[in-house]
Amino acid sequence: MRIAMFLADTWGMHDSDVGWGWMTVMMLGMVVFWGAVIFGIVWFIRSVERRGPSTGEAVMRESPVEILERRFAEGAMTPEDYRARRQILANGGADPKGARSEVPPSTSEGMSQ
Repeated sequence: MRIAMFLADTWGMHDSDVGWGWMTVMMLGMVVFWGAVIFGIVWFIRSVERRGPSTGEAVMRESPVEILERRFAEGAMTPEDYRARRQILANGGADPKGARSEVPPSTSEGMSQ
């Protein structure tokens, strides 16, 4: 019974003021509360940033020709490379000389056997 009275007095149950036990609990509670609030705000901001453009906005992607033109403008390729690659893109897979780059029928037959 004496231990119960000691603990009750320690936690401020018999006096009109709050003892050190309740002060500790309230202090820890406030730290947890504000930590949760700050974590929630940071989580919300990071999730909005990762989402990217909203569904109503069209996502702009460069076409292969636009990428080729940008790389040529940046100086990443020579004019000859640009012309050759532009012709390949325009002809749908033809090499710069105009011949289609297909596997000859005799080679494809030999590979299937």
